[in-house]
Amino acid sequence: MKTVKEILDAKAKTVWSISPKAKVFDALMLMSDKQIGALMVMDEKNEVRGIISERDYARKVILLGKTSKETSVDEIMTPIEKMFYVKLSHTVEECMVLMTGKHIRHLPVCEEGKFMGLISIGDVIKSLLTEKEDLIEQLSNYIAGKYM
Repeated sequence: MKTVKEILDAKAKTVWSISPKAKVFDALMLMSDKQIGALMVMDEKNEVRGIISERDYARKVILLGKTSKETSVDEIMTPIEKMFYVKLSHTVEECMVLMTGKHIRHLPVCEEGKFMGLISIGDVIKSLLTEKEDLIEQLSNYIAGKYM
């Protein structure tokens, strides 16, 4: 079983973030520019304060009649104390259970209180598919007698 560490090792090392005082519009522009669905919210000391996603925008700005150019990120982000996160040792399957059970698409990775990276549902699905494809290939080779 693959672990979160293995997913992070295979990913690009850049995790995009934004200040809690930035405007939601700026967060949306950054997400659009980088083609991502969430940003870590980091303070001036580079410490995690929360996470903001496209869902936050849809549910906490548009539907409540606010505007993205006047609303700050910290007004709609999920604060750190309410964030779900995983550790490097968690398995891909554990991530999938958490993500599907809590209906979330992005999981911060933290180890000993330190932010290590961010994984998405796409990362988890890709890892699971790769693992299943490898198993199918091994079983096909076994059935075909390639191991004799």
